[in-house]
Amino acid sequence: MADFRSESSLGARIRTARRARGLRTARDLADAIVGGTLSEAIIENIETGRKVSLDVSQLLNIAMALRVPLSYLLAPLGEPERPLDLPNLSQAFEGMTAIEFDSWLTASKDGSYRPESIEERNATSELQALREWSALTREVARLQTMFELETATMSSADAGDALLRTTEARLVDARRESARLASYLESAGWKL
Repeated sequence: MADFRSESSLGARIRTARRARGLRTARDLADAIVGGTLSEAIIENIETGRKVSLDVSQLLNIAMALRVPLSYLLAPLGEPERPLDLPNLSQAFEGMTAIEFDSWLTASKDGSYRPESIEERNATSELQALREWSALTREVARLQTMFELETATMSSADAGDALLRTTEARLVDARRESARLASYLESAGWKL
């Protein structure tokens, strides 16, 4: 079976991903989209290339139904150095490779795309900080739960006392880093 990530167009990537996910027909994909926002005919037109202008919601619904990252449909990431092959893009995308596009789309700090302006660099930095802050917020909640469970199940003379101190130290560090990122983001105008 072909690797949908290397197909030569958006429609071909969708069609091949659909088949790889066990959805035999465009009707199967239409049925897999929760809320039924795309018809079989629209999906067939996308897959054959007759419909090249899609709404963002259509692309997102297809990617979610196929359970693939949006970048996998938008660019031939199976061949990362291949040029971006989406129609109707501005000249700013000319010469951009699939992996550079993915880096740009996801605002990846360590990706192969490099922001060209201070505004773009700031936006990328803020988005990365937001992602890290969100992950740390979840980690703080997890560590807090662990700490509470460990505290409730261990006596002070218990051999697990070292584990409790380790969890507490990790919790303190995660809270400190989360607060630092929140301060940075709030200074940039984000409402957390």
